[in-house]
Amino acid sequence: MADPLSQLGYVQSRLVRHSAESASAIPALDAPGASIVVLAGDRVVLVGDTALLAPDAAARMGTRSLTLYLGRLDGDPVFAAAVPAALAEGLDADPGFRTNDLRSLAGEGRIAPHELGLLATAKSLLGWHARHGFCAHCGNPTTLAAGGYRRECTACGTHHFPRTDPVVIMLITRGDSCLLGRSPRFNEGMYSCLAGFLEPGETVEDAVRRETFEEVGLTIGAVRYHASQPWPFPSSLMIGCVAESLDAAITLDPEELADAQWFSRDTVAAMLEGRHPDGLTTPPPLAIANLLMRAFVEGRA
Repeated sequence: MADPLSQLGYVQSRLVRHSAESASAIPALDAPGASIVVLAGDRVVLVGDTALLAPDAAARMGTRSLTLYLGRLDGDPVFAAAVPAALAEGLDADPGFRTNDLRSLAGEGRIAPHELGLLATAKSLLGWHARHGFCAHCGNPTTLAAGGYRRECTACGTHHFPRTDPVVIMLITRGDSCLLGRSPRFNEGMYSCLAGFLEPGETVEDAVRRETFEEVGLTIGAVRYHASQPWPFPSSLMIGCVAESLDAAITLDPEELADAQWFSRDTVAAMLEGRHPDGLTTPPPLAIANLLMRAFVEGRA
C-alpha cells in the first residue's frame, strides 16, 4: 500500500540542515558539488525540472540580495539566494531558465518531491530574513549569522531565530459524517477542513476545540493527531488532527466561513474523485486537508 503521506507537498526532504549552533565552517559558494536554489520574489528559478542550480548558472542572474547556507544534500553543500522579483520576467524569456511559484510547482509534479521540501526551507528562511532586518528588542539593524539560521543585533547582541507559525487543521467527525467548510476566499464549490493558528499558551487540543467552537459553534470531545505538513506561505506548520464533535447543530460565523455542512463518507469520496453531482470539490492532494479527508473516507480517521 502506498504511503498516504507521499502525495503531500513539502514533507519530503533529504537536506541535512546546517544548525544555528553548529561550529562547523560554512563552505564556499564554489565548493565542489555546490548548488544554489534561487528565488526571484516568490518565484523559484528552475533549469529544466530542477531548482538546484550550479553556481555559474546562478551567477548569470547578477547581484543577490541575500545568500544563505542551508546545509548538505547527499553530502554536497546547498545554498539559497534571493534576487529581485523583477528578474522573473526576464528569466522566463531566457530559454535556459523558467520560473514558477512554489504552490504551483507542488501541483505540477515535475520536480522531485524531496526538492519541494528543500525549497520550503529556502522560501521560509529567505522570507524571514527579509522581514527581520531590525532587532525587536532595541530597534537596531541585525546581521546574518550561522549561515542564515540566526540573526544577531549589532547593538545589544540579541540573537533572533527563524520562526514557524503552528496551525491546527482538523477533520471534525460525528458518526459516519464529517464537517467541512467553505472560506469566502475559496474557489466556488470547494470545501475543506477548518483551520486556525495556535495562540500563546495553548495546547494543540485546546486550539482545535476553540477554533471549532468559534467558527461553527460545535463542542469538541476527543482530539487525535494525524499528520503534519510544512506550509511555506510564509512559514507555517500545519498540524493535522481528527476531532470528535459532541453535537450536530452548526452555528456559522459568517466572518470566517461562507458555509459549513456535514457530509457522508460517500459524498466526500465523490468530492475527492471529482464526481460530485453539484461539482463540489476539495483541496488538491498536495494539501493536508485532502489527506485528512481521504483518511476519513478510507476509515482511517
